[in-house]
Amino acid sequence: MPDRKYQQRIPNELLCELAECLLDETLYSIVKELADIQHVTEKQMFQKRLEMINKHSVGIQKLLKSDSVEPGKTEKRLKLQAEHRKNLKEFEKKIVSELDNKRREQQNILSMAGVPGFEVTDDPGRIQVQIRICDFIIRLSLLDKKPEDV
Repeated sequence: MPDRKYQQRIPNELLCELAECLLDETLYSIVKELADIQHVTEKQMFQKRLEMINKHSVGIQKLLKSDSVEPGKTEKRLKLQAEHRKNLKEFEKKIVSELDNKRREQQNILSMAGVPGFEVTDDPGRIQVQIRICDFIIRLSLLDKKPEDV
């Protein structure tokens, strides 16, 4: 069910411009390519995050399995875990920054392609409207496909 809040934010003039713009079939392929690139990028970043978490886990396991019953082992483990949390937090900030850059790049591409409603912005409300427009374009492109093409 479409979100009425965002429907009301899209002026009729913009919808008319979008309808006219959608007559050009290349727009569908541009949006699909951008969506595919977005999915690949997200999967790669998620995989890198999992690899980091796994590496951290292996480091903790090595420390715990070491034969020595040395004093301070618990402190070492706690210090290592704190360092891992810090590293993961920094990595996640880097991921968010990269995704923001990717979003800006995509906004710019769609703006240059003449898609109404697209401009480079960090405004959450406008971004949501842009997401709805892209979702709409993708749904329209699927209507033209036969079930075996999807």
